[in-house]
Amino acid sequence: MISNESSPYIVGIIGNVISFGLFLSPVPTFWHIIKRKSVEEFQPYAYIATCLNCMFWILYGLPFVHPDSILVITINSVGLAMELIYLAIFCLYDRQNKARKKIAIGLIGEFVLVAAVATINMLAFHTHTSRSFLVGIICVAFNIIMYASPLTIVRKVIKTKSVEYMPFYLSLAGFVNGCIWSAYALIKLDYFILISNGLGTILGLAQLIIYAFYYRSTPTKVQDDKPTEAQLSTEVAA
Repeated sequence: MISNESSPYIVGIIGNVISFGLFLSPVPTFWHIIKRKSVEEFQPYAYIATCLNCMFWILYGLPFVHPDSILVITINSVGLAMELIYLAIFCLYDRQNKARKKIAIGLIGEFVLVAAVATINMLAFHTHTSRSFLVGIICVAFNIIMYASPLTIVRKVIKTKSVEYMPFYLSLAGFVNGCIWSAYALIKLDYFILISNGLGTILGLAQLIIYAFYYRSTPTKVQDDKPTEAQLSTEVAA
């Protein structure tokens, strides 16, 4: 029988596994980039944003901010490492050097921002509750942005009546991930994780509904090693 004390850890471990799958979802996109030796029209913004999201959740889970949040730290540390690998590949195959400067400026700015928030948090706030509140609010904002990122392609989906560039697996993983972490938050009574992942669940469901609605109207094409569903929605919407 599962005790009340162990249940959040079990749900958290499941959440870690599903979140790992979420972070793996861009792999087909980068395999495509490696094979073509070019980033083509793909953009790095979603990966840069996800790095910032992971860094803030790592900060949130640290003992001096929100104790007993090791599972939050572990998955976001893994996610941060994976996103940095993706960005390194992006820089390597950016033939026209358009994205390298953006990535460098973005990452430097993010490290400075997180360091500033951490410093202010330590010096200005002296309880776990107050520290958790400041970082938690920031985490909620960036987590919602991450969950909503696939929706940036919706205008193109509606215009073309095609889900060719709609990231189905990313949307599915986001929906399931939101459900699991919402359950974890309910058990732990962590309202910041609950708000961000509850809204993430709704956004993921909305993406799946849109995908289902336009799936049948999508033209059938011969796929020439082109990542369709599995890419993050980093292509500029026309």
